[in-house]
Amino acid sequence: MAKPTTYSKRDNEKKKQEKRVEKQKKKESRKLNDKPAGFDDMIAYVDENGRISSTPPSERNSETPTRPNREYDRSNDNSENDQRKNGNKLTELIGRVEYVNAEKGYGFIKETAQVDKYFFHVSGLLEAVQVGDAVVYDLERGKKGYSAVRIRKHKAD
Repeated sequence: MAKPTTYSKRDNEKKKQEKRVEKQKKKESRKLNDKPAGFDDMIAYVDENGRISSTPPSERNSETPTRPNREYDRSNDNSENDQRKNGNKLTELIGRVEYVNAEKGYGFIKETAQVDKYFFHVSGLLEAVQVGDAVVYDLERGKKGYSAVRIRKHKAD
């Protein structure tokens, strides 16, 4: 049988010291070889399409097509829809009744030219309407947004 190897206290201390020295050397070599990541290396940029990129916007290739900016200043825009919403009656809107709840007395109209939906109350009806009817209506600003008023069925020309 083999005798178990025992180490004296002095041998154990030597081993611990050697491990410490070895660990310190590794640490110093990592510092010299690996340059620490600076702040510039940590920055990420988001492009106009929402993708993360490492290049700043000024250095990107300007040949890549960009989507047009759909947000613009509407303060001086006098489109028909804005004037109509501001209370200036230019033309009446044409839409389709999407939902009606006769018991509670309300419904929704979807504008045919756009994707906007407008609330209406039965007090704003000039004629009885059903789901799917084409209607002509005006808009008024209410407490919670625009609502359709003076609603009547659209007569095809």
